Amino acid sequence: MSRKKDEELTPEQAQLIARVKRLMALPLLIMAAGFLTVFGVIGYRLYFKTPQRASPPIERVMNLPRGAKVISVTVSDGKIAVTVETGGVTEVLLYDQTTMQPAGRFIIKTP
Repeated sequence: MSRKKDEELTPEQAQLIARVKRLMALPLLIMAAGFLTVFGVIGYRLYFKTPQRASPPIERVMNLPRGAKVISVTVSDGKIAVTVETGGVTEVLLYDQTTMQPAGRFIIKTP
């Protein structure tokens, strides 16, 4: 539909065009608010999210008796259980997982 430049709108046509513009403004504002919300959340997450730092590896020395043969190692409830055999005697040595300090000792004797 092309109009000539000298053709002017009637008052009814101008009123109808103004009404359509007002009706189109509301969805446009809602869509703009939605975009701003989405990009705001993305920006917030990128700006305030700190990367998880990997915990440093445990580098500690566990001192065992001389000549001990390690049979098994188990980690549970913050304790490390090391089963060793020393001179025919089986022992279970317990260590604290975070400090590597001795937490207990069990000797298993056979008759």
